[in-house]
Amino acid sequence: MIWRLVVLGGVCVCLLGAEGRSRGGRTVTFHRTQHDESQGQVRARSRRETSSSSGTSKLSHGPPFTSCRLSLTTAEHKVLDHNTHETGFNGDDGSYVILTWVGDGTGVILVLSTISAPIDSFLEGGSSRLYRSTDYGKSFHDISHRINNTFIRQEFGVSVGPGSSVILTADTPVVDNPGGIVFTSTDAGATFKFIQLPFHLAQPITYHFLNPDYLVALSIDGGLWLSLDFGARWTKVHDGVHSFSWGAGVNLFFSCIRVGAVEADERGDLLLKRTKDLGKTFTTIHEDIYSFGYIGAFLFFSVMEDSRSPRVMYFSSDQGDSFSRALLPSASTEQFYSILDGDEDMLFMHVDNPGDTYFGTMYTSDDRGILFSKSLERHLFDGQRKSDFTNITSLRGVYLTNRLDEDGRIRSVISFNRGGMWRQLKKPENVDCEEQIQNCNLHIHGEHSRNNRIVPMLALSEPTAIGLVIAHGTVGDSLSSSQHPDVFVSSDGGYNWRGTLRGPHHYSILDSGGLIVAVEAQREGQVKTIKFSTDEGQCWKSYNFTDQPFFFAGLASEPGTKAMNVSVWGFRPEDDGQPMWVAVTIDFQSLITRECNDQDYEEWLAHSTEGGDSERNGCVLGAKETYRRLKKQSVCRNGKSFVVSKKQSPCLCTREDYLCDYGYYRHVNTSECVRQPNAANKTLEICLNGEEDELLTAGYRKVPSDKCEGGFTPQLAVQTVIRPCGVKPSPGPPAKSSSPDADFDTPRERLVLILVCAGAGVIVLVAIVSALLAVKRVVSRNRTPVYRFSNLQIQDDENFVTADLESGTSSNGTACQQDSDDDLLE
Repeated sequence: MIWRLVVLGGVCVCLLGAEGRSRGGRTVTFHRTQHDESQGQVRARSRRETSSSSGTSKLSHGPPFTSCRLSLTTAEHKVLDHNTHETGFNGDDGSYVILTWVGDGTGVILVLSTISAPIDSFLEGGSSRLYRSTDYGKSFHDISHRINNTFIRQEFGVSVGPGSSVILTADTPVVDNPGGIVFTSTDAGATFKFIQLPFHLAQPITYHFLNPDYLVALSIDGGLWLSLDFGARWTKVHDGVHSFSWGAGVNLFFSCIRVGAVEADERGDLLLKRTKDLGKTFTTIHEDIYSFGYIGAFLFFSVMEDSRSPRVMYFSSDQGDSFSRALLPSASTEQFYSILDGDEDMLFMHVDNPGDTYFGTMYTSDDRGILFSKSLERHLFDGQRKSDFTNITSLRGVYLTNRLDEDGRIRSVISFNRGGMWRQLKKPENVDCEEQIQNCNLHIHGEHSRNNRIVPMLALSEPTAIGLVIAHGTVGDSLSSSQHPDVFVSSDGGYNWRGTLRGPHHYSILDSGGLIVAVEAQREGQVKTIKFSTDEGQCWKSYNFTDQPFFFAGLASEPGTKAMNVSVWGFRPEDDGQPMWVAVTIDFQSLITRECNDQDYEEWLAHSTEGGDSERNGCVLGAKETYRRLKKQSVCRNGKSFVVSKKQSPCLCTREDYLCDYGYYRHVNTSECVRQPNAANKTLEICLNGEEDELLTAGYRKVPSDKCEGGFTPQLAVQTVIRPCGVKPSPGPPAKSSSPDADFDTPRERLVLILVCAGAGVIVLVAIVSALLAVKRVVSRNRTPVYRFSNLQIQDDENFVTADLESGTSSNGTACQQDSDDDLLE
């Protein structure tokens, strides 16, 4: 995934969000000039302060805490001096610097410097330079000549795909040019190939997530284009396309206008289509599409049948072959849906409350994407359509977010079982609140605070740094913007915290958690010092990396957290008044030289608590996980070959490992799932195209990703059979019987049997069957389906030939979602 950062005024680093899909690289953008946020595409509601007492402009300090500070020895200082490399980009005063790592462990960094000129200036759009490093940023070489010194579009940046593939998009005027220009590379930028496109790009080219040769692009006139040879040849496969997304395999989904329609952006009147054969044939999945997206194993889309009707959500877990209406509240034109996170097992969904309330309700899905359970009420979603929802990737099942309580204050909550239960964060162990504060908890700054320039970074965690979380926060009754944010660290996935750095910082995790680096955020002034810790933030050492301070722009380190070098970027004013970009790369590998051995690691039971039931201690989502991780007191290198080692053992199942299925609720006293009285005879499914489907349920459904075994098991003896098309549910599961009339449950069916046995004529039998089909059609037209099943068909657009589709496979792909003024799905 590509993370893009923009530096405003050389002081504040702002994360704009995930852009595109990337398996081999990560992009960071530094901006030297003031950025006009009004140019964004997101319509903003008025911003909300993070507490009711935030009217003062002078920030106060939070409760005091102390953390260990150590001095560098003379020998350590000398080693770092010999392994610190500064590069000044002389004569380059570009407004933007875009850094992109190419490949895994290659050490290759591409740096694109661009300057955008006013339209009425003597420059045609702007200018750019391209630099390349092959030693992790210790040195750079100007390779602008390899792309003919062409001006590259800053908003498209550097697109990096699987392997060592790179695409640069030239800034080509639309007038008098048949198409745009791109430069492609398959060797991490060592060489580039010039390609003239037969169309002009509306957005960056999108890679297939596994095959870099497969590219898809959207032209400014709504054409969907495909290339199967890394851009050498392009084919238009469809017109009038609004948006698109790769699915599993080579499935490609897109929304488009109806034939004969004029406006391509007529939301609520789009078609959702799929091609399984790279544009040869197409399947229409659904009409009246408002927006759609793809994440984990789920295709999801919102439908609005007319401009006055509310939108409803549909989900598919088999690439669109069948789909079901999600059991979620509908959304009016004033509301929106947002997919917060998802994988092949479940989804987190936010449903906005009506009006400018700044909050909504968070739901979690089952593994079908149909049944959604209420997870958290009053979930914060600020006026910029940003959520503080964060997946703590260093420990399974942990999520962090903020809620807007009824008193108007923002408070942080954390879940350790994928949204099943939320609780407030504990007070840090080395922080005490004042006596007048009744509720003393840690509250974490998220996207809402970053948008308001309160903190420069969001919470940080990495899958290879087990249990480690670094975040900005305040300690007290609620989150406060009138208080200086400090940096806090957790080593156990968020159960316990410790104050580690006073004031806001930029931070990064290196060597799989064995090394943390930080630079203090300076709103005014220049930087020259970096702090580092080898014990997960318990103690820090400081190193002055330059004798000539410069204005800080950001930290940059290789993706994956296995590197041991970090680059500090910024700009330094020159004698002629023009700023010069500066990069200082510090290699800690020569300081921490010893490779870790078995004595440096310990066994750690995740999610374990003191004083709990020993048999259930550490059981989360049906399993115990014991990790092998580095001891805090060990000063050594995990190295690039380090892999996370864990032992997993299943726990006995309890009722907590199950959700109540649709039509059931959890009894307050017994915690059993019992049938809802008003749904006892409710038909949950209908027939389409003559097919019958049954929902077999015992009232329980295992929580997605839960790995428990044995223990509590729902009794199949009480399983309910809910038959479609108005047939009443039978009292138990279907069983074969030797009785000749065991399969005929309704009077109509028994009548048919009598007629057949009596030798009724063929004409009478055909008449009865025709009547049954007519009744089913009426039922299908007049019922609102809860579960909808669709037989999709392929249509050859040229020959108008239809054929049945085979079932699709499940997906493990990922999705990119962009912010929009409507549903945050695409």
